[in-house]
Amino acid sequence: MKLFGKLLLLLLFPYLSFAQKYSIILGRPTDKTMTLSVLFDQNAEYFVEYGTQSGVYPTKTSVYADNASVPREFDLEGLTKNTRYFYRMRYRLKGATNYTSTPEYNFMTPRDPGNGFTFTVEADEHLYDKKGVDNLYRICLENQLKDKPDFMLSLGDTFGDDHNPTTITSLELKTLHANYRPFLGNIAHSVPFYFGMGNHEGENNFYIKQVPPNNLTVQATLWRKYYYPNPSPNSFYSGNQEIEDYGVGNPENYYAWTWGDALFVVLDAYRYQSVDGSSDKPKSWDWTLGKKQYDWMRNTIEGSKAKYKFVFAHHIRGQDRGALTNAKLYEWGGYDGDGKTYSFDKNRPGWGKPIHQVFKDSGVTIFFQGHDHLFAKEDLDGMVYQEVPMPSDSTYEIGMLANADAYTANQKGGAGHIRVQVNPDNVKVDFVRAYLPADTKTGGRQNQEIGFSYTLGTVKEPVVLATWTEDKELQIHPNPANEQLFIQIPPGLGKANFQLYSMAGQLVLTSNQPDISVKKIPDGLYLIVVETENKILKQKIVIKH
Repeated sequence: MKLFGKLLLLLLFPYLSFAQKYSIILGRPTDKTMTLSVLFDQNAEYFVEYGTQSGVYPTKTSVYADNASVPREFDLEGLTKNTRYFYRMRYRLKGATNYTSTPEYNFMTPRDPGNGFTFTVEADEHLYDKKGVDNLYRICLENQLKDKPDFMLSLGDTFGDDHNPTTITSLELKTLHANYRPFLGNIAHSVPFYFGMGNHEGENNFYIKQVPPNNLTVQATLWRKYYYPNPSPNSFYSGNQEIEDYGVGNPENYYAWTWGDALFVVLDAYRYQSVDGSSDKPKSWDWTLGKKQYDWMRNTIEGSKAKYKFVFAHHIRGQDRGALTNAKLYEWGGYDGDGKTYSFDKNRPGWGKPIHQVFKDSGVTIFFQGHDHLFAKEDLDGMVYQEVPMPSDSTYEIGMLANADAYTANQKGGAGHIRVQVNPDNVKVDFVRAYLPADTKTGGRQNQEIGFSYTLGTVKEPVVLATWTEDKELQIHPNPANEQLFIQIPPGLGKANFQLYSMAGQLVLTSNQPDISVKKIPDGLYLIVVETENKILKQKIVIKH
């Protein structure tokens, strides 16, 4: 029996959270730093070494010594933007003499405009109340890691359970937040994690008034910040600048940043949700973002010149179901519940515009939300309202059965995540499905299959590399290139645009100048495409540092 038990543990090892000695959660990346939150399940000494080449780690952190189950946050410093870094952790558990190396991990710093990238979004993990299934969630996380995103976002209902809000203890909240570390540790070592507040996190202005500081809001905020780094305002991020009492400090609950050609804005639909703080589930005009968050959101979106603008929140107006069915109403859209009486100025004097009007006038590309546990894509006034499915629903139908009728188009059941590929010319969005192995045996379902896909912007014909022939009249030097690439085109061809493609056909960068910096481009074979007014020229080049 003991032998059988050991064999069973070996078989289940990839799925057992307690098998992990450590978890690393990357967070709040900037153009100069990356925050690591490191937690061991035993007393340990450790340090991190890192650099810009795989297997070469010229920079090291201090040596840290921590007790079991106590996370430490520290920054990798001296980073440069638009650069991939490689790192490993060297650790020595209590009683060990020699240091052990982790696998090599990596991450990307903020992209320059014109550089394509991928990010992923999930929502409503719900492992704490068993609506979500652990093994399926692990599969969804593994699928996201395979997408090689620059970062991931969760839109809430992740950590907390507010079903017993007045009696839940700080220790229970600690456990709820700690339970997700082993899951996220399987991806967040190489994919920075951003968190948006859900309604079940319980961080709202109704509970915050109850018996402070021993209430759901204060304790949930403290434990969230203890285990997971979220942004607060600095030279890279804007956001909530308030400092709260009872040791909370900055709640790190709403924030924004720019990455490549895109602005990212994460809102908190709950912390200020009740106009007078008298309700835990405010409706109609009683729900609000709060004037400070609204003003910040509007200034951020209107002041951004980013080509794409993405906004995230757990849900429109906090508690109701659907997107377009709510988008024209109350603070979000300005109309009363009848959909005909516009009373925004009366109910929000001096604010100027409803939230959706701000989005419309400022060119928001997509608004992402969770809450309803299904996939749905709706369009209104030139922007997309994107409902994000559960990553862990093993029935694959929870959201469809409960909430599909709250949406007007493209409702899809199933578990999975949203993959977003941001390119200079377009944004491609995929619903990547996740399935348990037992549910794919008949061949009708396949893990990572695409449940729905759409593209916003200009769609170019795919680059077919096998058909490329080189144009000898195009002069490129040096080749191989190390730091700078100089391109000379024949006279008389007019204004030119220069594009660099990987051999996989991925657009790496674009430029309107004939001298291109390649010092941050990984070694390999690439293709230069020069588009002029009269001709398209192509040639292969090698980058070798």
